[in-house]
Amino acid sequence: METLQRTANRGSISTGFDVENSLKVEPDNAEYASFTPSSAGNRQTYTISMWVKRTELGQQSGLFGVAPTSGPNNATVFQFGFLADSKFQLGLQTFYALQTNRLFRDTSAWYHIVVAVDTTQATATNRVRLYVNGVEETSFSTDNRSSIAQNQDTGVNNTEAHTIGSHQPTSWYFAGYMAEVHHIDGQQLLPTDFGEFDEDTGIWKPKAYTGSYGTNGFYLDFKDSGSLGADSSGNGNNFTLNNITSADQATDTPTNNFCIMNVNSRTNSDITTSQGGTKVANSGASICSMNASMGVSNGKWYWECRFANDPGNTNTVFVGIAATNDPYVPHNSNNYLGQQTGYGSIGWYFVNGGIYNGTGTWSGPGYGDIIMFALDMDNLKLYFGKQGTWGNSSDPETNTNGIDIATSFTNLSGGTDIIVPAVAIAGGDNMDSMNFGGFANYTQASATTDDNGYGNFEYAPPSGYYALCSKNLAEFG
Repeated sequence: METLQRTANRGSISTGFDVENSLKVEPDNAEYASFTPSSAGNRQTYTISMWVKRTELGQQSGLFGVAPTSGPNNATVFQFGFLADSKFQLGLQTFYALQTNRLFRDTSAWYHIVVAVDTTQATATNRVRLYVNGVEETSFSTDNRSSIAQNQDTGVNNTEAHTIGSHQPTSWYFAGYMAEVHHIDGQQLLPTDFGEFDEDTGIWKPKAYTGSYGTNGFYLDFKDSGSLGADSSGNGNNFTLNNITSADQATDTPTNNFCIMNVNSRTNSDITTSQGGTKVANSGASICSMNASMGVSNGKWYWECRFANDPGNTNTVFVGIAATNDPYVPHNSNNYLGQQTGYGSIGWYFVNGGIYNGTGTWSGPGYGDIIMFALDMDNLKLYFGKQGTWGNSSDPETNTNGIDIATSFTNLSGGTDIIVPAVAIAGGDNMDSMNFGGFANYTQASATTDDNGYGNFEYAPPSGYYALCSKNLAEFG
Protein backbone atom coordinates (compact mmCIF):
# COMPACT_ATOMS: atom_id res chain seq x y z
CA MET A 1 0.00 0.00 0.00
CA GLU A 2 1.27 3.47 -0.85
CA THR A 3 2.05 5.89 1.96
CA LEU A 4 -0.17 8.85 2.69
CA GLN A 5 2.50 11.27 1.53
CA ARG A 6 2.81 9.48 -1.78
CA THR A 7 -0.91 9.07 -2.27
CA ALA A 8 -2.30 12.51 -1.55
CA ASN A 9 -2.10 15.66 0.54
CA ARG A 10 -5.19 16.17 2.67
CA GLY A 11 -4.12 19.46 4.19
CA SER A 12 -2.26 20.44 7.31
CA ILE A 13 -2.74 22.37 10.51
CA SER A 14 0.81 23.66 10.04
CA THR A 15 1.43 27.22 11.19
CA GLY A 16 4.19 27.62 8.59
CA PHE A 17 3.72 28.62 4.95
CA ASP A 18 0.01 28.98 4.17
CA VAL A 19 -1.56 28.99 0.73
CA GLU A 20 -4.50 31.38 0.87
CA ASN A 21 -6.25 30.84 -2.45
CA SER A 22 -6.70 28.56 -5.41
CA LEU A 23 -8.37 28.78 -8.81
CA LYS A 24 -11.43 26.68 -9.63
CA VAL A 25 -11.66 25.65 -13.29
CA GLU A 26 -14.60 23.91 -14.93
CA PRO A 27 -14.60 22.08 -18.31
CA ASP A 28 -18.30 22.78 -18.96
CA ASN A 29 -17.40 26.47 -19.24
CA ALA A 30 -14.10 25.89 -21.11
CA GLU A 31 -12.23 27.70 -18.34
CA TYR A 32 -8.45 28.09 -18.70
CA ALA A 33 -5.71 30.74 -18.63
CA SER A 34 -2.97 31.43 -21.15
CA PHE A 35 0.26 33.40 -21.55
CA THR A 36 2.34 33.89 -24.71
CA PRO A 37 6.01 34.85 -24.21
CA SER A 38 7.19 37.80 -26.29
CA SER A 39 10.59 36.16 -26.81
CA ALA A 40 11.91 32.63 -26.50
CA GLY A 41 13.59 31.46 -23.30
CA ASN A 42 15.35 28.20 -22.52
CA ARG A 43 13.45 25.55 -24.47
CA GLN A 44 15.57 22.69 -23.13
CA THR A 45 15.68 23.26 -19.37
CA TYR A 46 12.78 24.27 -17.09
CA THR A 47 10.57 23.19 -14.18
CA ILE A 48 6.80 23.35 -13.76
CA SER A 49 5.34 22.95 -10.26
CA MET A 50 1.65 23.05 -9.36
CA TRP A 51 -0.79 21.78 -6.75
CA VAL A 52 -4.05 20.32 -8.11
CA LYS A 53 -7.23 18.86 -6.65
CA ARG A 54 -9.43 16.87 -9.01
CA THR A 55 -13.22 17.03 -8.72
CA GLU A 56 -14.42 15.08 -11.77
CA LEU A 57 -13.16 11.81 -13.27
CA GLY A 58 -13.61 9.86 -16.49
CA GLN A 59 -12.47 12.56 -18.89
CA GLN A 60 -9.19 13.85 -20.29
CA SER A 61 -7.97 16.70 -18.10
CA GLY A 62 -5.12 18.94 -19.16
CA LEU A 63 -3.01 20.72 -16.55
CA PHE A 64 -0.44 22.48 -18.74
CA GLY A 65 0.16 22.71 -22.44
CA VAL A 66 1.98 24.41 -25.31
CA ALA A 67 0.68 23.54 -28.77
CA PRO A 68 0.96 25.92 -31.75
CA THR A 69 -2.12 26.30 -33.90
CA SER A 70 -0.19 25.59 -37.11
CA GLY A 71 2.66 23.23 -37.89
CA PRO A 72 2.92 21.48 -34.50
CA ASN A 73 5.83 19.04 -34.08
CA ASN A 74 7.82 17.40 -31.31
CA ALA A 75 10.02 20.49 -30.91
CA THR A 76 7.07 22.84 -30.42
CA VAL A 77 4.53 20.81 -28.40
CA PHE A 78 4.70 19.89 -24.72
CA GLN A 79 1.69 19.07 -22.54
CA PHE A 80 0.64 17.03 -19.53
CA GLY A 81 -2.44 16.11 -17.52
CA PHE A 82 -4.69 13.16 -16.68
CA LEU A 83 -6.16 10.63 -19.10
CA ALA A 84 -9.77 9.47 -18.91
CA ASP A 85 -8.61 6.41 -16.94
CA SER A 86 -6.89 8.75 -14.41
CA LYS A 87 -3.32 7.95 -15.40
CA PHE A 88 -0.96 10.90 -15.59
CA GLN A 89 0.42 11.48 -19.07
CA LEU A 90 3.05 13.77 -20.57
CA GLY A 91 3.31 14.06 -24.31
CA LEU A 92 4.87 15.77 -27.31
CA GLN A 93 3.21 16.00 -30.72
CA THR A 94 3.57 12.42 -31.93
CA PHE A 95 4.11 10.34 -28.79
CA TYR A 96 3.56 10.05 -25.06
CA ALA A 97 6.88 10.56 -23.29
CA LEU A 98 5.44 9.30 -19.99
CA GLN A 99 2.29 7.57 -18.85
CA THR A 100 2.01 6.30 -15.28
CA ASN A 101 0.77 2.95 -14.08
CA ARG A 102 -0.59 4.75 -11.07
CA LEU A 103 -4.13 6.17 -11.14
CA PHE A 104 -4.91 9.60 -9.68
CA ARG A 105 -8.54 9.20 -8.60
CA ASP A 106 -8.58 10.75 -5.12
CA THR A 107 -10.96 13.72 -5.31
CA SER A 108 -10.72 14.40 -1.59
CA ALA A 109 -7.09 15.53 -1.64
CA TRP A 110 -4.45 17.71 -3.27
CA TYR A 111 -1.61 16.42 -5.44
CA HIS A 112 1.68 18.26 -5.91
CA ILE A 113 2.90 17.76 -9.49
CA VAL A 114 6.47 18.70 -10.49
CA VAL A 115 7.69 18.22 -14.05
CA ALA A 116 11.42 18.93 -14.30
CA VAL A 117 13.00 18.98 -17.78
CA ASP A 118 16.60 19.15 -18.98
CA THR A 119 17.11 17.66 -22.43
CA THR A 120 20.85 18.38 -22.25
CA GLN A 121 21.19 15.42 -19.87
CA ALA A 122 23.12 12.45 -21.29
CA THR A 123 20.85 9.95 -19.51
CA ALA A 124 17.44 9.83 -21.20
CA THR A 125 15.47 9.21 -18.00
CA ASN A 126 16.91 12.41 -16.53
CA ARG A 127 15.65 14.56 -19.40
CA VAL A 128 12.08 14.54 -18.05
CA ARG A 129 11.43 13.76 -14.38
CA LEU A 130 8.03 13.55 -12.72
CA TYR A 131 7.48 13.99 -8.98
CA VAL A 132 4.21 13.62 -7.07
CA ASN A 133 3.99 14.79 -3.45
CA GLY A 134 7.75 14.92 -3.11
CA VAL A 135 8.44 11.42 -4.50
CA GLU A 136 9.75 10.68 -7.99
CA GLU A 137 7.47 8.52 -10.12
CA THR A 138 9.32 5.52 -11.54
CA SER A 139 6.55 3.11 -12.56
CA PHE A 140 5.27 3.83 -16.06
CA SER A 141 3.04 1.99 -18.50
CA THR A 142 4.70 4.07 -21.23
CA ASP A 143 8.21 5.51 -21.04
CA ASN A 144 9.48 7.05 -24.27
CA ARG A 145 11.93 9.50 -22.77
CA SER A 146 14.64 7.95 -24.93
CA SER A 147 12.73 9.34 -27.94
CA ILE A 148 13.52 12.85 -26.71
CA ALA A 149 16.90 13.56 -28.24
CA GLN A 150 19.69 15.06 -26.19
CA ASN A 151 19.59 18.87 -26.48
CA GLN A 152 16.16 18.73 -28.12
CA ASP A 153 14.08 21.90 -28.01
CA THR A 154 10.48 21.67 -26.76
CA GLY A 155 7.48 23.95 -26.99
CA VAL A 156 7.94 25.36 -23.47
CA ASN A 157 9.44 28.87 -23.39
CA ASN A 158 8.73 29.23 -27.09
CA THR A 159 6.69 32.18 -28.36
CA GLU A 160 3.43 30.21 -28.36
CA ALA A 161 0.50 30.20 -25.95
CA HIS A 162 1.22 28.44 -22.64
CA THR A 163 -2.02 27.27 -21.03
CA ILE A 164 -2.99 26.07 -17.56
CA GLY A 165 -6.28 24.29 -17.04
CA SER A 166 -6.14 22.73 -20.51
CA HIS A 167 -3.72 21.09 -22.93
CA GLN A 168 -4.37 23.78 -25.47
CA PRO A 169 -7.04 26.47 -25.86
CA THR A 170 -9.54 24.08 -27.46
CA SER A 171 -9.37 20.77 -25.61
CA TRP A 172 -8.75 18.69 -22.48
CA TYR A 173 -10.11 21.15 -19.92
CA PHE A 174 -9.28 20.42 -16.29
CA ALA A 175 -11.98 19.95 -13.63
CA GLY A 176 -10.88 21.00 -10.18
CA TYR A 177 -8.67 23.42 -8.27
CA MET A 178 -5.16 24.68 -9.03
CA ALA A 179 -2.79 26.43 -6.62
CA GLU A 180 0.83 27.58 -6.36
CA VAL A 181 1.62 27.36 -10.08
CA HIS A 182 5.34 27.98 -10.67
CA HIS A 183 7.26 27.91 -13.94
CA ILE A 184 11.06 28.20 -13.76
CA ASP A 185 12.76 29.06 -17.06
CA GLY A 186 16.32 27.68 -17.27
CA GLN A 187 16.55 25.32 -14.26
CA GLN A 188 15.70 21.67 -13.64
CA LEU A 189 14.71 21.72 -9.97
CA LEU A 190 13.64 19.24 -7.29
CA PRO A 191 10.29 19.09 -5.49
CA THR A 192 12.07 20.18 -2.31
CA ASP A 193 12.39 23.63 -3.87
CA PHE A 194 8.59 23.93 -3.58
CA GLY A 195 7.55 21.61 -0.74
CA GLU A 196 8.62 19.63 2.30
CA PHE A 197 7.46 16.81 4.53
CA ASP A 198 5.75 18.01 7.70
CA GLU A 199 7.92 17.03 10.66
CA ASP A 200 4.89 16.06 12.78
CA THR A 201 2.57 14.34 10.30
CA GLY A 202 4.94 13.31 7.52
CA ILE A 203 2.51 14.78 4.98
CA TRP A 204 3.98 16.59 1.97
CA LYS A 205 3.11 20.29 2.12
CA PRO A 206 3.94 23.49 0.22
CA LYS A 207 6.73 25.85 1.13
CA ALA A 208 7.72 29.23 -0.29
CA TYR A 209 9.90 29.13 -3.39
CA THR A 210 12.88 31.46 -2.95
CA GLY A 211 14.79 31.02 -6.22
CA SER A 212 14.78 32.91 -9.49
CA TYR A 213 12.32 32.44 -12.35
CA GLY A 214 14.22 33.19 -15.55
CA THR A 215 12.95 35.16 -18.54
CA ASN A 216 9.61 33.44 -19.14
CA GLY A 217 9.06 32.13 -15.62
CA PHE A 218 5.91 32.94 -13.69
CA TYR A 219 4.18 32.36 -10.37
CA LEU A 220 0.38 32.28 -10.07
CA ASP A 221 -0.88 32.47 -6.48
CA PHE A 222 -4.48 33.55 -7.33
CA LYS A 223 -4.62 35.95 -4.38
CA ASP A 224 -6.05 38.91 -6.29
CA SER A 225 -9.67 38.08 -7.15
CA GLY A 226 -9.76 41.04 -9.53
CA SER A 227 -6.72 39.77 -11.43
CA LEU A 228 -6.50 36.00 -11.02
CA GLY A 229 -4.02 35.73 -13.89
CA ALA A 230 -1.51 38.11 -12.29
CA ASP A 231 2.10 36.90 -12.25
CA SER A 232 3.60 37.27 -8.77
CA SER A 233 7.16 36.34 -9.81
CA GLY A 234 8.09 39.93 -10.62
CA ASN A 235 8.44 39.13 -14.32
CA GLY A 236 5.05 40.54 -15.30
CA ASN A 237 4.19 37.42 -17.31
CA ASN A 238 0.47 37.81 -16.65
CA PHE A 239 -2.05 35.28 -17.91
CA THR A 240 -5.16 36.03 -19.94
CA LEU A 241 -8.29 34.52 -18.36
CA ASN A 242 -10.72 32.62 -20.55
CA ASN A 243 -14.24 32.29 -19.09
CA ILE A 244 -12.75 32.78 -15.61
CA THR A 245 -14.04 35.52 -13.29
CA SER A 246 -13.40 36.64 -9.73
CA ALA A 247 -16.10 34.16 -8.64
CA ASP A 248 -13.69 31.34 -9.52
CA GLN A 249 -11.31 32.23 -6.70
CA ALA A 250 -11.45 29.62 -3.91
CA THR A 251 -10.11 29.17 -0.38
CA ASP A 252 -9.74 25.40 -0.81
CA THR A 253 -5.94 24.97 -0.80
CA PRO A 254 -3.25 22.36 -0.10
CA THR A 255 -2.65 23.88 3.35
CA ASN A 256 -6.36 23.96 4.20
CA ASN A 257 -8.25 21.33 2.26
CA PHE A 258 -12.05 21.75 2.23
CA CYS A 259 -14.83 19.22 1.94
CA ILE A 260 -16.47 18.80 -1.48
CA MET A 261 -18.93 16.32 -2.95
CA ASN A 262 -17.07 13.07 -3.66
CA VAL A 263 -17.72 11.54 -7.07
CA ASN A 264 -16.11 8.29 -5.85
CA SER A 265 -19.03 7.77 -3.44
CA ARG A 266 -21.86 7.99 -5.98
CA THR A 267 -24.40 5.20 -6.30
CA ASN A 268 -24.10 5.11 -10.10
CA SER A 269 -22.80 7.08 -13.08
CA ASP A 270 -26.08 8.99 -13.53
CA ILE A 271 -25.22 11.32 -10.67
CA THR A 272 -22.35 13.71 -11.31
CA THR A 273 -20.66 16.66 -9.70
CA SER A 274 -19.26 19.83 -11.26
CA GLN A 275 -18.28 23.38 -10.38
CA GLY A 276 -15.47 22.41 -8.05
CA GLY A 277 -17.39 19.52 -6.50
CA THR A 278 -20.27 21.73 -5.35
CA LYS A 279 -23.03 21.19 -7.93
CA VAL A 280 -24.66 17.74 -8.09
CA ALA A 281 -26.97 16.63 -10.91
CA ASN A 282 -28.80 13.42 -11.85
CA SER A 283 -29.22 12.60 -15.55
CA GLY A 284 -30.97 9.28 -14.87
CA ALA A 285 -34.57 8.28 -14.27
CA SER A 286 -34.50 7.35 -10.58
CA ILE A 287 -33.20 8.80 -7.34
CA CYS A 288 -29.48 8.32 -6.77
CA SER A 289 -27.05 9.86 -4.35
CA MET A 290 -23.57 11.06 -3.48
CA ASN A 291 -21.72 11.64 -0.21
CA ALA A 292 -19.26 14.38 0.67
CA SER A 293 -15.50 13.88 0.91
CA MET A 294 -15.15 14.49 4.66
CA GLY A 295 -16.86 12.83 7.61
CA VAL A 296 -16.87 13.46 11.35
CA SER A 297 -17.42 11.44 14.52
CA ASN A 298 -17.28 14.34 16.99
CA GLY A 299 -17.24 18.14 17.04
CA LYS A 300 -19.69 20.70 15.66
CA TRP A 301 -19.87 21.51 11.96
CA TYR A 302 -21.58 23.95 9.60
CA TRP A 303 -22.26 24.08 5.86
CA GLU A 304 -24.80 25.53 3.42
CA CYS A 305 -26.37 24.84 0.06
CA ARG A 306 -28.41 26.81 -2.42
CA PHE A 307 -31.69 25.44 -3.73
CA ALA A 308 -31.59 25.80 -7.53
CA ASN A 309 -32.78 29.20 -8.71
CA ASP A 310 -35.03 27.77 -11.42
CA PRO A 311 -38.82 27.81 -10.97
CA GLY A 312 -39.15 25.62 -14.07
CA ASN A 313 -37.31 22.77 -12.36
CA THR A 314 -39.27 20.77 -9.78
CA ASN A 315 -35.97 19.81 -8.16
CA THR A 316 -36.77 16.87 -5.99
CA VAL A 317 -33.59 16.82 -3.95
CA PHE A 318 -32.78 15.55 -0.49
CA VAL A 319 -29.90 17.05 1.46
CA GLY A 320 -28.73 15.93 4.84
CA ILE A 321 -26.35 13.33 6.23
CA ALA A 322 -25.45 9.64 5.88
CA ALA A 323 -23.80 7.21 8.28
CA THR A 324 -20.73 5.46 6.92
CA ASN A 325 -21.22 2.46 9.24
CA ASP A 326 -24.42 1.64 7.35
CA PRO A 327 -23.80 -1.33 5.04
CA TYR A 328 -25.76 0.38 2.25
CA VAL A 329 -23.59 3.49 2.06
CA PRO A 330 -23.40 4.95 -0.55
CA HIS A 331 -26.94 5.35 0.58
CA ASN A 332 -30.32 4.95 -1.03
CA SER A 333 -33.87 5.69 0.07
CA ASN A 334 -33.72 2.85 2.60
CA ASN A 335 -31.03 4.29 4.81
CA TYR A 336 -30.88 7.99 4.06
CA LEU A 337 -31.40 10.78 6.53
CA GLY A 338 -31.85 13.88 4.45
CA GLN A 339 -33.68 17.13 4.08
CA GLN A 340 -36.50 16.94 1.60
CA THR A 341 -36.65 20.26 -0.21
CA GLY A 342 -38.64 19.20 -3.25
CA TYR A 343 -42.04 19.03 -1.55
CA GLY A 344 -42.07 22.47 0.01
CA SER A 345 -41.19 21.77 3.64
CA ILE A 346 -37.80 22.06 5.22
CA GLY A 347 -39.11 20.02 8.17
CA TRP A 348 -39.38 16.77 6.23
CA TYR A 349 -36.54 14.28 6.25
CA PHE A 350 -35.99 10.60 5.52
CA VAL A 351 -35.02 8.00 8.12
CA ASN A 352 -34.47 4.38 7.07
CA GLY A 353 -36.94 4.56 4.21
CA GLY A 354 -39.72 6.31 6.15
CA ILE A 355 -40.72 9.95 5.89
CA TYR A 356 -40.87 11.86 9.15
CA ASN A 357 -41.78 15.38 10.06
CA GLY A 358 -39.70 17.35 12.55
CA THR A 359 -41.43 18.80 15.58
CA GLY A 360 -43.28 22.00 14.78
CA THR A 361 -43.73 23.76 11.45
CA TRP A 362 -40.73 24.49 9.24
CA SER A 363 -41.35 26.40 6.04
CA GLY A 364 -39.60 25.08 2.95
CA PRO A 365 -37.03 26.87 0.81
CA GLY A 366 -37.94 28.91 -2.22
CA TYR A 367 -35.96 28.90 -5.44
CA GLY A 368 -32.56 30.46 -4.84
CA ASP A 369 -32.81 30.18 -1.03
CA ILE A 370 -29.76 29.31 1.04
CA ILE A 371 -30.25 26.30 3.34
CA MET A 372 -28.13 26.09 6.51
CA PHE A 373 -26.91 22.93 8.26
CA ALA A 374 -25.47 22.58 11.75
CA LEU A 375 -24.30 19.12 12.78
CA ASP A 376 -23.56 18.59 16.49
CA MET A 377 -21.74 15.27 16.79
CA ASP A 378 -21.06 15.83 20.48
CA ASN A 379 -24.80 15.78 21.26
CA LEU A 380 -25.89 13.87 18.11
CA LYS A 381 -28.22 16.59 16.83
CA LEU A 382 -28.86 18.02 13.37
CA TYR A 383 -30.29 21.48 12.64
CA PHE A 384 -31.76 22.94 9.46
CA GLY A 385 -32.46 26.54 8.60
CA LYS A 386 -32.94 28.83 5.62
CA GLN A 387 -32.08 32.40 4.75
CA GLY A 388 -30.42 33.06 8.11
CA THR A 389 -33.20 31.64 10.37
CA TRP A 390 -33.07 28.24 12.05
CA GLY A 391 -36.23 26.16 11.57
CA ASN A 392 -38.68 25.08 14.25
CA SER A 393 -37.40 27.77 16.67
CA SER A 394 -34.25 25.68 17.01
CA ASP A 395 -30.91 27.01 18.17
CA PRO A 396 -27.68 25.03 17.59
CA GLU A 397 -25.79 27.17 20.10
CA THR A 398 -28.13 26.20 22.98
CA ASN A 399 -28.89 22.65 21.78
CA THR A 400 -32.58 23.50 21.34
CA ASN A 401 -35.06 21.60 19.12
CA GLY A 402 -32.49 19.78 17.05
CA ILE A 403 -33.25 16.55 15.19
CA ASP A 404 -32.07 13.59 17.26
CA ILE A 405 -29.85 11.61 14.91
CA ALA A 406 -29.00 9.04 17.60
CA THR A 407 -32.37 7.39 16.93
CA SER A 408 -32.20 7.91 13.17
CA PHE A 409 -29.36 5.51 12.47
CA THR A 410 -28.98 1.99 13.79
CA ASN A 411 -26.26 1.61 16.42
CA LEU A 412 -25.00 5.18 16.01
CA SER A 413 -22.74 6.33 18.83
CA GLY A 414 -20.91 9.61 19.20
CA GLY A 415 -17.14 9.61 18.93
CA THR A 416 -16.88 6.39 16.89
CA ASP A 417 -19.27 6.32 13.94
CA ILE A 418 -18.60 8.70 11.07
CA ILE A 419 -21.30 10.95 9.60
CA VAL A 420 -20.91 12.60 6.19
CA PRO A 421 -22.98 15.28 4.41
CA ALA A 422 -24.99 13.66 1.63
CA VAL A 423 -27.28 14.44 -1.30
CA ALA A 424 -29.93 12.36 -3.08
CA ILE A 425 -31.54 13.67 -6.27
CA ALA A 426 -34.43 12.59 -8.47
CA GLY A 427 -33.85 11.98 -12.16
CA GLY A 428 -33.31 15.14 -14.19
CA ASP A 429 -32.90 17.38 -11.14
CA ASN A 430 -29.92 19.00 -9.45
CA MET A 431 -28.61 20.66 -6.30
CA ASP A 432 -27.30 24.02 -7.44
CA SER A 433 -24.45 24.33 -4.97
CA MET A 434 -23.24 22.67 -1.80
CA ASN A 435 -21.05 25.17 0.05
CA PHE A 436 -18.64 23.74 2.60
CA GLY A 437 -16.72 27.00 2.73
CA GLY A 438 -13.99 26.42 0.15
CA PHE A 439 -16.01 27.44 -2.93
CA ALA A 440 -19.63 28.25 -3.73
CA ASN A 441 -21.23 28.13 -7.15
CA TYR A 442 -23.07 31.40 -6.59
CA THR A 443 -22.35 34.99 -5.65
CA GLN A 444 -22.60 35.57 -1.91
CA ALA A 445 -24.10 38.84 -0.72
CA SER A 446 -22.27 38.78 2.60
CA ALA A 447 -19.31 36.44 2.97
CA THR A 448 -18.70 35.27 6.55
CA THR A 449 -16.33 32.78 8.17
CA ASP A 450 -16.40 30.47 11.18
CA ASP A 451 -14.87 31.41 14.53
CA ASN A 452 -11.44 30.32 13.27
CA GLY A 453 -11.68 32.58 10.24
CA TYR A 454 -12.10 29.67 7.79
CA GLY A 455 -14.71 29.21 5.10
CA ASN A 456 -16.80 31.59 3.05
CA PHE A 457 -20.51 31.44 3.87
CA GLU A 458 -23.62 33.50 3.27
CA TYR A 459 -24.60 33.32 6.95
CA ALA A 460 -22.42 33.27 10.03
CA PRO A 461 -21.94 29.76 11.44
CA PRO A 462 -23.26 29.38 15.00
CA SER A 463 -20.64 30.00 17.66
CA GLY A 464 -18.65 26.83 18.22
CA TYR A 465 -19.52 25.35 14.81
CA TYR A 466 -16.81 25.08 12.18
CA ALA A 467 -16.30 24.62 8.45
CA LEU A 468 -15.40 21.13 7.24
CA CYS A 469 -11.75 21.68 6.36
CA SER A 470 -8.47 20.01 7.25
CA LYS A 471 -7.33 22.64 9.74
CA ASN A 472 -10.59 22.50 11.69
CA LEU A 473 -10.66 18.69 11.56
CA ALA A 474 -7.14 18.53 12.91
CA GLU A 475 -8.18 20.77 15.83
CA PHE A 476 -11.73 19.60 16.62
CA GLY A 477 -12.55 16.51 14.60
